[in-house]
Formats: sequence, C-alpha cells, structure tokens
Amino acid sequence: MFVGGHPTSGDRPNTSPGLNGILKILQKTVQPVGSRRLSSADGTFSSLSAGMTEDYTPQQVAELIAAGGVQVIDVRAAHEHTAGHIAGTRLIELQELPTQAGTIDREQPVILYCRSGGRSAMATQALSEAGFDAHNMVGGMLAWEAAGLALSPADGFVAEP
Repeated sequence: MFVGGHPTSGDRPNTSPGLNGILKILQKTVQPVGSRRLSSADGTFSSLSAGMTEDYTPQQVAELIAAGGVQVIDVRAAHEHTAGHIAGTRLIELQELPTQAGTIDREQPVILYCRSGGRSAMATQALSEAGFDAHNMVGGMLAWEAAGLALSPADGFVAEP
C-alpha cells in the first residue's frame, strides 16, 4: 500500500531478527575490544567502558558530527534512508548489522539512529555488547526533524518503516 506516493509498512513483512538474534550473531562474528572515549569539542561527554552506552539527543549528535571523529549509522530500511537522512551518514539496515559489523571502524565511536529510536537502541545494545563504543540517538529521525535539524536531501522527510 502506498500513502502519499510512499510505501507503507504493510508492503513488507517484518524480517528483523530482533535483539537476541542480532546479539547471538554478533557474539559469534565480532571480537570485543576495550573502552573508547567519546567526547565533544567542549569536553561535556564522558568516558565510557565497553558494553556501556550513553544516549545522545539529536542536538548532541549534530555537535559530534560537526566536531568529527564519529561514525553515524542509519539502521532503517533503504526506502526510509532515501526519503530523508542525516547528511554524511551510512546506511546499514538492522537485519544486515550482523554481516556488516566487521565493516564498522572500531577506532571511532559509532552513533546509531532510526525513525524513533527503537531499532537503533537494539543495534546499540548489540554493538556495545560486542565491544563497540556504540550510542543511540534518542527519538531518532522524528526528534531530529522536530529539532529543526537538516535532512538530506533538502526536501527529505521521515518515512514510515
């Protein structure tokens, strides 16, 4: 079914393996590493241990992107990313995370986002438990858009899953 020319979630079955499935696969394929430090330009973000996560607001994520040194990953479906995303971010659909985890740079903190924060929270927990310095963007793209932060493309929108 299409709404306003865009596909709705009724078009596709939910094929996400869920948190437990992602955790099991990541535990088999990714070796944990020690802690990393995620800090903002003004030093307001704290040191974190592997397996511990801290969520960030869209405003904090925008600041961290501007400061550099972080990788930001969209875990939504491809059609959602195409409709509107944070400029310069990478798409790894949630169900692809286990096979793509090895392509994520362990030397940089990673911030994950989705539409509202649920899928990215699962991805954040899975990557954290696999030893990544992973963080969730609270509220996802809905909060990013509500904060008035730019979408890419310029006429982008937050699509339904």
